[in-house]
Amino acid sequence: MKNQFIVAGIGTEIGKTVVSAILTKALNATYWKPIQSGNLTDGDAYHVKKWVNEPSLEIIPSVYELNQPLSPHTAAEIDGIEIKLEAFVSPETTNALIIELAGGIMVPLNSTQTNLDLIKKLNLPLILVSKNYLGSINHTLLTYEILKAHQIPIHGIIFNGKTNTSGENFILNYTQLPVLLRIQEEKVVDEKMIQHYAQAIKF
Repeated sequence: MKNQFIVAGIGTEIGKTVVSAILTKALNATYWKPIQSGNLTDGDAYHVKKWVNEPSLEIIPSVYELNQPLSPHTAAEIDGIEIKLEAFVSPETTNALIIELAGGIMVPLNSTQTNLDLIKKLNLPLILVSKNYLGSINHTLLTYEILKAHQIPIHGIIFNGKTNTSGENFILNYTQLPVLLRIQEEKVVDEKMIQHYAQAIKF
């Protein structure tokens, strides 16, 4: 396998979909979001397809499409179903592959399992997305420590939003992770913006 990664964030609304689109564009990759909660007609896959805008782009359907924009376990309960870990099978492809998680790594999937269990099952290196806000250093380091404790390989980190040099430097000194990309606070996310950052990313 080459260039197959899980995209995980330090929380919700961190920019995982934008990062996933950039990675998909840069690697000419297949895109897969195993769980989509809410926005079933114009959700994350819809935006990735629009922003990448490549006729050859392959999008793998979500295993679970849940009607409410809530934590997967809650959205599944409302829909009267249970998310089962064994339902997730990484697509067999020789392409690069970008897998976007729903929420942070400890978001519940069901009554006993979280995204961390899904990460372990998929068994691929992870790209961590951090967004600068008050408290993000703590959230980034907690996420890193959990991944490290469970021996999850982290390929690198991407910072999204306003630059916080002091905070970023502390995170990098603490984790020793390579920076793959810094995404500035952009007013518009579109194909041109995705293309710009796809050319700048470092693997």
